[in-house]
Amino acid sequence: MKVLYICTHNRCRSILSEAITNQFSDGKVGKKVGSIVAKSAGSQPAGEVHPLSIKYLQEAGISTDGLQSQSWDDFEHFAPDLVVTVCDSAAGETCPVWFGKSLKVHWGLADPSKLQGSEVEISEAFRATIEQIKQRVEQLVNLDVDVKDKVALKAALANLGAV
Repeated sequence: MKVLYICTHNRCRSILSEAITNQFSDGKVGKKVGSIVAKSAGSQPAGEVHPLSIKYLQEAGISTDGLQSQSWDDFEHFAPDLVVTVCDSAAGETCPVWFGKSLKVHWGLADPSKLQGSEVEISEAFRATIEQIKQRVEQLVNLDVDVKDKVALKAALANLGAV
């Protein structure tokens, strides 16, 4: 299954989701979802990955190789089975026409990069977001639905908190 994570600026939450999905689904084949390949993009990409995204992914032992902030226009030929928006502003945007065959869901995440607080509070926010994404990926890998059955897949994802 191909998953494309979307966040407006593609510098934190979608990047975290891409890296974590690829790391924790690597080599695992879900009951019916098959192997999972994740990418991330933004409608208005920042052009760079947030430095704290890299820092806390590396701290968690998650590969950051190849991560980059890029436009969703770069993924027309990726043909994702599933498009997941992770920020509220991206969820409200009109997606490109080529997403038409993809199942689209929203799996909101708080943005740890926008937190104003102490270094400890910011690190806790990043770690909590990384843990939340790990749990979702574990559930995604273990879904017992056929990816081609969009109705069943959407229902299964809704049971996991997607809207």
